[in-house]
Amino acid sequence: MKKAKRNPFLQRLAARLDLTLEDRLESEQPLPDGKQWRRWCQAALQRQHRQAQVSLLVVDEAEGRQLNHDYRGKDYATNVLSFALNEGDTVAGMPLFGDLVFCAPVVAREAAEQGKTLDAHYAHLTVHGMLHLQGFDHEQDDEANIMEALETAILAKLGYDDPYAAEKP
Repeated sequence: MKKAKRNPFLQRLAARLDLTLEDRLESEQPLPDGKQWRRWCQAALQRQHRQAQVSLLVVDEAEGRQLNHDYRGKDYATNVLSFALNEGDTVAGMPLFGDLVFCAPVVAREAAEQGKTLDAHYAHLTVHGMLHLQGFDHEQDDEANIMEALETAILAKLGYDDPYAAEKP
């Protein structure tokens, strides 16, 4: 049997991203597999970042609430928190470093409320969080328009519907 050749482009792409995943959930919840997380993170990684080291952490509602309180002053659990070492700024010769923290119960609840599959919602939040790590934001309307358009384009390439379609007139 002939051994399959590896695609050099895919090998270079995979080498750009050092990804770790930690599940701290107390109870069993459906989560994407490692290949899905990697695919979503790689799709959102912009070209100016030659390398990235990203940690994904999945937490329950109590830990999600505590982290959101400690770092954002908000007393509720949110779907995803992004922590960029350099606040999204590119430092010459340094990889992009950051952490994404997903609150699984919030993600599941939102997916159900929005009529989305859990997979599609995790894909969106992963892309959204990765863009935050790279300095994108949505505090101002013009920033939000740029970020949402980029998210929509990345998700379309991954085969997902526009996550903002319900909000558009």
